[in-house]
Amino acid sequence: MLIVGVGFLPVSQLSVDRPTATPKFKLVPGQTFYFNSFVDCNMAEAWVGDTFRIFPGKHGEDPLWGYADDLKFADGRNADEAFSRKAEEFRTPKIPDNAPIGKAGLHGAVWFETVYQDARDRSGRTLYAVYHNENYPSTLPYDPKTGEGYINKNWPQGLKGPTSPAAVCRIGIMKSTDGGRSWDNRGLFIEDLQPRMILKPHNTSNTFAGGVGDPSAVASGDYLYLFYGEYGYPGTYQPATYRPENEYKGQCISVARIRLSDLDNPVGKARRWDGRGFNALPNGIGAPIASLQIPRAEGGGAASSPTGGFHWGPSVSWNTYLNAWVMLMGKVVGPSWAGSDIFISFNTNADLGKGDNAQQWSKPQLLLSRPGHFLWYPSLQPMNTPEDIAQKRTCLKLGQKARLFVKDILPEKSVYLSEYVVEFEK
Repeated sequence: MLIVGVGFLPVSQLSVDRPTATPKFKLVPGQTFYFNSFVDCNMAEAWVGDTFRIFPGKHGEDPLWGYADDLKFADGRNADEAFSRKAEEFRTPKIPDNAPIGKAGLHGAVWFETVYQDARDRSGRTLYAVYHNENYPSTLPYDPKTGEGYINKNWPQGLKGPTSPAAVCRIGIMKSTDGGRSWDNRGLFIEDLQPRMILKPHNTSNTFAGGVGDPSAVASGDYLYLFYGEYGYPGTYQPATYRPENEYKGQCISVARIRLSDLDNPVGKARRWDGRGFNALPNGIGAPIASLQIPRAEGGGAASSPTGGFHWGPSVSWNTYLNAWVMLMGKVVGPSWAGSDIFISFNTNADLGKGDNAQQWSKPQLLLSRPGHFLWYPSLQPMNTPEDIAQKRTCLKLGQKARLFVKDILPEKSVYLSEYVVEFEK
């Protein structure tokens, strides 16, 4: 199987002095890797000294699926070795317990999606995990004093049938000073509040009630840039005035940022892109990346619709060979996250903080299609080449060649695997 892509970057209305040619790529068969532990998110990882460490999995309370203790870590002398570990070789880090319902603290399950490594710590042991967090009205009931939490009225259906509730996703940060063996919760990074939840009768997708999640975070300059899925209504949801075209306009993949110096105390510090700059509050209304939205004429639609029509689950890396950012993403075309295609997009602006550079992504191109399957959580991973090891490459920093991993789901089984290598060309 060989897929070759080439396209063009959109021309910004704010800046017109950028290169326009998009890098080329091809997908070629590679060594097959079957991952042996639970994966339901982006792959968070870092080099701790000479050890390549990965943090897949899920941890915490979840009334829909049950309490989870699957967030584990594994080591290797290179990426291939870590990704090949047997299930019994994974270890469980110390993670904060959930707080009692109604009390301040960590609520709901968490998934580590990205690990930022503090460059000031030469030992490599100071890590910040950007986590995806899910809650329900039962785990986070509405508090009128703070505006946090959810009201269990007209709540939409979840993934397990008519009596199951949909989750709400949020994004937070945990910190480790021992290389990821133990973690301290530092608080929420960004979220949507109750007024932006999309409820019955309009939310029929069997996905989320709203919120922000499935993030990928990269450092550029003095900031950590967060690319994430936006699932809430771009305003206050009112059944009488709801319009799917208005919902669509505020959704897809969005971007926010926070200063690296604020990661220890991130609550209230992030700012979302609002269409002109990073001006919207962490619980405010931002604007999605327009070039990543699927046009309505091409099947684009609202996240609450059972017909889907949006990209989701971004995985972003800096490519040292291309001198460009690379983003992989899935595509939802039906209820319950149905979608069998993986797409790729590029951004040739190294500095994401200048002007509208963080918005300048090329139109997504098809990378992999597997009809009849659900394809989730694509990521590019380093190989065990001398160069990749010497450069201590991870999913956040890659070279000319990288392994493509994806969660491949059929009704009878689910696997996280790699069968292909992506080769980039200038």
